[in-house]
Amino acid sequence: MLRVGITGGIGSGKSVVCQVFQTLGIPVFNADEAAKYLMEHDTALMNDIQSLLGKGVYVNEKIDRVKVAELVFADRSLLGQLNKLVHPATIAYADDWMEKQTAPYVIKEAAIFFESGSNTEVQAMIGVYAPKELRITRAMNRSNLTREKVLSIMNNQMDEDEKMGKCDYVITNDDQSAVIPQVLKLHQLFLNRSSAS
Repeated sequence: MLRVGITGGIGSGKSVVCQVFQTLGIPVFNADEAAKYLMEHDTALMNDIQSLLGKGVYVNEKIDRVKVAELVFADRSLLGQLNKLVHPATIAYADDWMEKQTAPYVIKEAAIFFESGSNTEVQAMIGVYAPKELRITRAMNRSNLTREKVLSIMNNQMDEDEKMGKCDYVITNDDQSAVIPQVLKLHQLFLNRSSAS
């Protein structure tokens, strides 16, 4: 089965693009949602996170995201160590999920594909691109974040031009270009690749 990755920085509109693929009947695995789920349901991972960040990051088996963010953004080495715990668990969970799918191809959506090395697990990478100011506005409106907070998140993500340069295909989601025709073109291409393999 063909495995396709979708990535893009905060506010790029990855979710919108994934919804179009889902409407076409293509299963989509959201790595960020899966990571959040595993951080509260995978006992081994939860123990590892508590060993790294302290028992106080969990309250009634729910992770305190604000506290975790404060710790890891204050100490970049902690962020790297946390990612080394969460990424392998999420990649294994994604592999298991993909094995169970029956569609011609599947999509895995993640903000940090190249950073986590999980781009090696897929046969094609799609980047979702939007201009920086539009991404900032979207992220502020969607998540009630301040401009400074959005810029801080962006600064912790791979440079957008570098990320798009690593992708096989780029979908432009700038509120000017129609997204659906771009998705339909790739959908047909992936169906053809899937049937040829």
